[in-house]
Amino acid sequence: MTTRVLYPGSFDPIHNGHIEIVETAAEHFDEVIVAAVGNPGKGSGVFTLDERAELIAQVFAHLPNVRSAVHTDLVVRLAQAEEVDFIIKGLRAVSDFENELQQAQLNKAMTGVETLFLPSTSSSSFIASKYVREIARLHGDVSSMVPGPVLASLRAKLGDSD
Repeated sequence: MTTRVLYPGSFDPIHNGHIEIVETAAEHFDEVIVAAVGNPGKGSGVFTLDERAELIAQVFAHLPNVRSAVHTDLVVRLAQAEEVDFIIKGLRAVSDFENELQQAQLNKAMTGVETLFLPSTSSSSFIASKYVREIARLHGDVSSMVPGPVLASLRAKLGDSD
């Protein structure tokens, strides 16, 4: 029996904290779907959904059980369409848990799909996409926070920090 999980997020941009969660999930589950999800509540992004999906595919090309997807509807609808066993969410801090728990309970009530929480390590727990975007827009150095393909794409979109 194959175990399939969905890791939804804005991933604008995908960063080393996300990568840690996906690599952990890829070790424990047969298939991991990393879905760039449109979230109007997160403000203007740097990358389009399709660009995010392409970056996800590039970053995880070394993991054959990981694939990218794009979604603009309710996450639970994607979970149902993909017939996932679980939704996974990364946790950086206690404050993340409060919001994610409520979403997990709503998702379970709507569809019966359970959410599993994966904690990040302290070395990546401070990284958030909104901070990466802000630093990159101001031409700061984010090279320690994002993988090479993302860094190159940020520099191409926003200009080099050098």
